[in-house]
Amino acid sequence: MRSFGIVALSVMLGGCASVTRGTTENISISSTPSGVEAVVSGLEVPTTCTTPCSVVVKRNADISITFQKEGYEPQVVPLSRDVQTSGAAGFAGNLLLGGVVGMGVDAATGAATDHKPNPVIVTMQPSAPPRSARPPTPKKPRPPTAPPPDTGT
Repeated sequence: MRSFGIVALSVMLGGCASVTRGTTENISISSTPSGVEAVVSGLEVPTTCTTPCSVVVKRNADISITFQKEGYEPQVVPLSRDVQTSGAAGFAGNLLLGGVVGMGVDAATGAATDHKPNPVIVTMQPSAPPRSARPPTPKKPRPPTAPPPDTGT
């Protein structure tokens, strides 16, 4: 009976996305040009890296990445969370095997989800040059004026 219990527990845990996929994932970040500062927010501690780079994030985190580099317009890329096929299979394994606790754990940790897009790739746009004062408009030459008439005094 004890062996049966161990096997049943192993099968139930095998269907759990938290066990099969983990609660974290790697997000790859790159840009054109490279060398852009990427600020990843939505983590317990905001993280900054220089592209190309990658960061490990919790699957249940609401992530956005701000890209900034001098001479370029900043860009913000919000990441969404989608249930992937392998995550759905792990979550369904909980349903089939009666793992209500496993379903709760998967829902709380986001283990059945992946962030999209991954990899995150941006093309930076150059900043508009600062608007300078208008160049002076050229003045039209005036016709020469006639000298005043001689009154002979």
